[in-house]
This record gives sequence, structure tokens and C-alpha cells, in this order.
Amino acid sequence: MSRRGWLLFATMSVIWGIPYLLIKIAVAGVPVPVLVLARVAIGAALLLPVALRRRELRTLVPYRRWLAVFALVEIITPWFLLSEAERRLSSSMSGLLIASVPIIGALLARLTGDAERLTAVRWTGLLAGLAGVALLAGPGAAGGDARSIGEVLLVAVCYATGPLIASRKLSAAPPIGMTAVCLGFAALVYAPAAALTWPGSMPSGKVLGALAGLAVVCTAAAFLFFFALIAEVGPARATVITYLNPAVAVALGVSVLGERFTPAMAGAFALILGGSVLATRPGLRRRAPSPGAPPPVGPGAPPPVTRGNLDEGGSLSG
Repeated sequence: MSRRGWLLFATMSVIWGIPYLLIKIAVAGVPVPVLVLARVAIGAALLLPVALRRRELRTLVPYRRWLAVFALVEIITPWFLLSEAERRLSSSMSGLLIASVPIIGALLARLTGDAERLTAVRWTGLLAGLAGVALLAGPGAAGGDARSIGEVLLVAVCYATGPLIASRKLSAAPPIGMTAVCLGFAALVYAPAAALTWPGSMPSGKVLGALAGLAVVCTAAAFLFFFALIAEVGPARATVITYLNPAVAVALGVSVLGERFTPAMAGAFALILGGSVLATRPGLRRRAPSPGAPPPVGPGAPPPVTRGNLDEGGSLSG
């Protein structure tokens, strides 16, 4: 990998590990609908000019229905649930639970038509990863209640579903234009709820800084860096940051917010991370698809160029 590739890789690993910390700070000062609106509206405002300059918006018209579904699954629903959960759940716990996205993605791909065989190694990875999730979410879990843990696990399901939709229905859509339109649509959806819950006084500078960081750094800039990383090292290598984001989230939660990091959390993270690596290993090489066949889908295929490839956090994660 080139020096530029390593720099982009390190940048993205940090950027998409930060949102959990910033969400935890922001929800202390503004209602969840306002938080999500600020993030998606500012992100859309920054990315739409880039998409317009690249003339990507007009080509998205045939995909409008699936873009709405993708936005619902990848942005509108998970960003609300994640922000709502972090009102009670620690940011480090959120990051660890989101690390289960590759595990859930492997299961969903198999259940929805992935033809690649689940080998003994991949089954081992799936079971290890699920055991790690159970350890985090089971009785005595630190840092949150059952409801908030359930909300973050639903976020993980959304983040695992998004790439399947993108790969099967939006694979030919230009990525920056698709992201900008989805963020804009999410802003329209959240505007009424944000207006009804708008805070009566100006939030603190700390909260405003967190909102700005989420929108500018973790959304708009992150997408531009991520697409540059894709171009530099390819989609398969780019998504390796999936395995580093949770570690960044935990480190920030513990060092900045003073959150607890227990031995059980460390063991769960090792199980989820190791399980993800094993569960998403490519299987046996299959026959090349015929011309015009749909792109391959599943853990063994190059992922679609979307935020859903990542756990940011979401990607459009976190």
C-alpha cells in the first residue's frame, strides 16, 4: 500500500471511530431529532455541491425508490436508534456492539441468497462473534440497559442490511451523489420532528462542537476520504477499517469520558473481532459470472462503495 493509502486508511479508522463519542456528548444537550437533523442537513449541504459538480444527480432518477429504502435502512432509522440508545448506553459499549455488523452481514447474505458455502472456518467465526455479542448483551452487561442494547443491535442489523441493498439494487449508482441525496432525504424526514423538539435555549459550545464534528468531519469529509481510499487501495482493503473503528470508539470513550472497560468487554471484543475476520473470509473461488450478470454479493465479494460497508458507525455508519 502506498504512503497515501496508509494515510487515508489511518484517517478513516479514526474518523469513523469518533461518532460514538460525539453522539454521547451531543445527546446531553439537544433532543435526538435535532441531533440527527443537524448531522444529515449539514452533510447534505456539503456533499450536494460536489455531486452537482460531478453531474451525478441526474443519473440517480431511475433509482429513486431504492434510494429511499436505502436511506431509511442506512441513515434514518439507525442514526435515530443509535443516538437514542446513547442517552443511556456508554459510547464504548455502542462501538463494541456495532462491531457485530460483519457477523450479522454474513448471516443475512446467506439467508437472502448468497450462494457461497459456509465452511467450518466461517461457521466458527459466526458462532464466536455471536458469543461475543451475547457476552456484551447478556445479564450483568456494563454500561447500559436491555432497551438501549437492543436499539444498538437493531442499528447493527440496519448497517448489515444496507450494503445488501446497495450491492443488489444500487451498484451502478454514483456513490457521492447517492450519499448526498440520501442525506438530503433524511433531512426532509427529520425536519418536522426537529422543529417540534427544538431546544428553547442555545446549546453549550461543547454540544455545538460535537454536532459540527458529526456533520462536517464524520459525515461529509468522511465520505470524501472514504471514496479516495477506495480509489487508492480498492474496496476490499478499504473495508478493513471496519475492524479498527470499534477500538477507536472504546479508546475515546475510556480516555475522554472516563467510561468503564471491563474484562468481559475485552473478551467480547476479541470474540467479535476474531469472529468477524473468520466469518467474512472468502470461500472457494467460483466460476466467473457471465456477461451482464449481477455483481456478486456476500462476504466473499468486493463490497459496494457505500458507508454501509463500515461500522461507524455507521457507517453511513455511527
